[in-house]
Amino acid sequence: MNQQIADIIVSSNAVFTGLSDQPEPASIAIKDNTIIAIGSEEQIKPYIGENTKFYQFSDQLIMPGFHDFHLHIMDGAVAMNSANLFPARSEEEALEIIRKFAESRPEDEWVIGSTWDAGYWDTQKLPSRYSLDRILPDRPALMFHAEGHYVWVNTKALEIANINRDTENPSYGIISKDENGEPDGILYEKAMGLVIRHAYDFTKEEKRELFANFLNHAVSLGVTAVHDLFATESLEILNDYDVFKEFEDKGKLTTRVHLWPALNGNLEYVKRLRDTYHSDKLRVSGLKQFIDGVITARTAYLLEPYADKPDTRGETSFPSETIKKWVVDADNEGFSIRFHAIGDGAIRLALDAYEEAQKVNGKRDARHSIEHVEVIHPDDIGRFKELDVTASMQPDHFAMSERGVYTDRIGNEREKYVFPIHTLQKSGARLAFGTDFPIDVLNPLLQIYRAVSRIDSSGEKVWHPHERISLAEALKAYTVGSAYSTFREHELGTLEVGKLADIVVLERNLFEIPVEEIPDTKVQLTISDGKVVFDQYQYLNEK
Repeated sequence: MNQQIADIIVSSNAVFTGLSDQPEPASIAIKDNTIIAIGSEEQIKPYIGENTKFYQFSDQLIMPGFHDFHLHIMDGAVAMNSANLFPARSEEEALEIIRKFAESRPEDEWVIGSTWDAGYWDTQKLPSRYSLDRILPDRPALMFHAEGHYVWVNTKALEIANINRDTENPSYGIISKDENGEPDGILYEKAMGLVIRHAYDFTKEEKRELFANFLNHAVSLGVTAVHDLFATESLEILNDYDVFKEFEDKGKLTTRVHLWPALNGNLEYVKRLRDTYHSDKLRVSGLKQFIDGVITARTAYLLEPYADKPDTRGETSFPSETIKKWVVDADNEGFSIRFHAIGDGAIRLALDAYEEAQKVNGKRDARHSIEHVEVIHPDDIGRFKELDVTASMQPDHFAMSERGVYTDRIGNEREKYVFPIHTLQKSGARLAFGTDFPIDVLNPLLQIYRAVSRIDSSGEKVWHPHERISLAEALKAYTVGSAYSTFREHELGTLEVGKLADIVVLERNLFEIPVEEIPDTKVQLTISDGKVVFDQYQYLNEK
């Protein structure tokens, strides 16, 4: 038989294939979109032809491409163009960032910002519409809280959305009001949609530009596969799967996109979507829904009341019977399902729903997941393995909320089981990591750093050192863990002959550097589907 000639060969002293726990020296030969050989330089020589591109690295780490198991593409693309309020340490600082940002973009009708968190502010008090009105009396302003479950808006935005003292709360949403009964500018959960649908009314051309920016950003961070999860009904207007398909048809889809539309009982619609999008670059992988909100807003659903507000334990976004029925029906149609579940009550309900589906439909290889898994009841830890459910987690999230505020909400007893990454893994649960971009930045190495360090929001204290996992385990959760959880372990997630060539080269070997330097390590080269889609240095040595 004729010897195959490689299109590309990458070689380094540090190749992490994902099959063992340490990198080792190796060369990888790629033809078309597939890995055709892995071995020593000597073993790879026969694959070199006159047109083979050869990338010779020394100690840079070669590893499988990062596979972000949980994010929101178009929402993130908008956030990339918005005011970043995370650094603010007071309402005044936030307003100054917004003011400068608004001045720099006079042509934008709406002023959009993200990632503010009053838990980090000097007063720890929520802001109001009136302070935004001072700097933006005439332009509508929409500022997303860091966790994405509530927004801060000005009077102009409320007027455009027709929100006034008589407006009723939507189901699973709250229009916050002041002591005079007037809306104060904070909208929780589904009430956000009343404003978002006006602010996010983009043209097709604007959506194309947003998506292109996202793809460029993703490959620069070594992200070769993503999961685009249903966010809220109001953000659905951003979604345009046709735009994604256009990019695929033109050969411009440089990151694999897995779509997770809403689980809402409308199975005929999502079955049509599944039939429409099913390529190895763009496919419907399953369905997603919310069971609860977040701890800091006390919208996460707990088994027992909040420690700092005993009259509430949060509520579920839909009645538990509805949730269970949707799961049983969708599971019966062969869909994988994922639930946003942060509180111990929500996590238990998600597990109960999956268990119900197994009883009614029989056991199958379903690969359902639970998203976030922040505060869990110890009785439910072992159920992930029993029910074969993936724990889809974003380790950096526990450092995004101010730790003191978070702990005040849940109290000391529940605090023992916060983000129990190692405990879950030890119990036999499968882990898959992601960012929840734009709730967090898209850089995978920040999540890896947090999983191995457990450094909290203070930047120096460790939150539950026993919940650390090893670097190899964290990298696997971000590669093969995600691939397995979407039935793609046979073609993605590790570097092996016959698998798709999704590969990233980092400037430094993560296994040899101090842990605190992991998040700042840059990507040198990204190969997606066998093509170089990002090259930091044009490092080519023509051999």
